[in-house]
Amino acid sequence: MYKTQVFVYDEGDLYRTRLTHSLEVAQIARSVAVALGLNEALTEAIALAHDLGHTPFGHAGQDALNDVMREYGGFEHNLQSLRVVDQLEEKYAGFQGLNLTFETREGILKHCSLTNARQLGDLGRRFIEHRQPSLEAQLANIADEIAYNNHDVDDGLRAGLISVEQLMEIELFREPYTQVTQRYPGLPTRRLIHETVRRMIDGLITDLIESSRANIAAAAPDSIEAVRALPQPLINFSHGIGPKNQALARFLRAQLYHHPQVRRAADKAMHMVRELFSVYFNNPEQIPDSLSVTMRANQIRENAVERARKVADYIAGMTDRYALRAYRRATDQSDALSGHVDSA
Repeated sequence: MYKTQVFVYDEGDLYRTRLTHSLEVAQIARSVAVALGLNEALTEAIALAHDLGHTPFGHAGQDALNDVMREYGGFEHNLQSLRVVDQLEEKYAGFQGLNLTFETREGILKHCSLTNARQLGDLGRRFIEHRQPSLEAQLANIADEIAYNNHDVDDGLRAGLISVEQLMEIELFREPYTQVTQRYPGLPTRRLIHETVRRMIDGLITDLIESSRANIAAAAPDSIEAVRALPQPLINFSHGIGPKNQALARFLRAQLYHHPQVRRAADKAMHMVRELFSVYFNNPEQIPDSLSVTMRANQIRENAVERARKVADYIAGMTDRYALRAYRRATDQSDALSGHVDSA
């Protein structure tokens, strides 16, 4: 709940977080799974778990952690999500992790470097052999894209970092916005934006269902191996909608994710994560006893790679506000992080 999607948690209560984003992804993915006759429970499990490995402060935190972990194997948030469900969750007496099915674990692993894929056995084969994941995993991937593109439009407008005038250059926004303003003249701004974004999502989902259904019918796969062997995913947008969705993604990358106020917050976040890693790597005893006891018991100070991974696990599990408090304690500073206003 307190992990950044785009906006740091203390910038407002109404911006998306990793939790609300994951719920939206699951809602979209399950709706499409029902329409296509896919495994609903598998689709939802992948969607809910796909961002468990994300660091505090969004992609800025991930980039910083990957940077400081470069000589220790790097850091990939998708691989960390898998690590969370396979190893870090401690719920059962008989085994580590959550004992998820192969298909769920495969779906969580959306991206993976070849180096890491080679260490994952069967789970990494598809990245090495350039094979497709299950239809449910393909769907969760697209649902993720639909969710974050559209809720970032909503959050970006709410924050005043992008404008309706700018978005009118984007066809995927312009068409439903025009329809709503013509049908409901004088509609209050928030309702107008909500209705526009709702129609954007509806249009994308409808196209995804129709296009994917046609792709499945044409390919007629009779097994999961047949799905894996195909050169392209079957769950995808039509040729008409795909480029429009890509244009929206490019707009958000240029105008929102690289907005000076967002970048300023990202730079401060990256500095904090680097500092936290340095402090905990050099002083693992500062990690709470529940974690540091294991580190000391394994004589982790003598194994830099294992020590770095344990520190990365600890930092990646932090929320934004916990990371802020940890940074202040570790450095005796009271810097606050905000994308809009710097406060003492």
